[in-house]
Amino acid sequence: MAYIIALTNQKGGVGKTTTSCALISGLVSKGNKVLGVDLDPQGNLGFSMGVDIENCPTIYEIIKGKTALQSAIQKTEHGDVIASNILLSGAEIEFNRAGREFILKNILSDVDNKYDYIIIDTPPALNILTVNAYVASQALIIPMIPEILSLLGVSQIKETIDTVKMSYNKNLSVLGILLTRYNARFNLSKEVNDMADNIANQLDTDVFETKIRTSVAVAEAPAYGESVINYAPSSNPAVDYSNFVEEVLKKLNK
Repeated sequence: MAYIIALTNQKGGVGKTTTSCALISGLVSKGNKVLGVDLDPQGNLGFSMGVDIENCPTIYEIIKGKTALQSAIQKTEHGDVIASNILLSGAEIEFNRAGREFILKNILSDVDNKYDYIIIDTPPALNILTVNAYVASQALIIPMIPEILSLLGVSQIKETIDTVKMSYNKNLSVLGILLTRYNARFNLSKEVNDMADNIANQLDTDVFETKIRTSVAVAEAPAYGESVINYAPSSNPAVDYSNFVEEVLKKLNK
């Protein structure tokens, strides 16, 4: 049975998709079978893995019952992925039937015995799509950038996590908070790291030891349909993400 991890933060621009893509490719490089699921209507995960998101079945068509799950799984050399596009933006209005919180969990139950890991990239919002990701997952990873506003966004996630644990998924846990776009030379990064430790304590987790530095390779990699690990393996963020994957596996004892 697959171990399901959702990448989440209600603030955009914190590296959820970059981290999702790197985690998928890093786990695949370790010999795992991995499925990525793009729940963000922007469709960046599928695009970043080299999928033509406008000309393939997406998670939206699966939820609507317009296509079978297997036909929507796109094979790439860096892992499998179910893509998304802008049609998913109407989910809050369209998916209003009873039990809508379990839609994704029920969908993934058909394939979770075929993968070692399923990685879910969530939208930058605490909406029904994010709740579906939380209900379907065993663990959350929260990327954030070393800025105060990003930190405030993380603190607001706690209420949603608590609600999901109370009503839908009592086994949900937070695997850790991941600091991205990190520059240890900036005083603010250290201050935010200290504050992140405090929030991590509130979420009964910790901050990953690995911090993700940035470089131009992070912005370039999606255009080539690759994670930064594959695109520029010697770059700072690629080295950091490789260490992050190792840390995730260590936390999971796998």
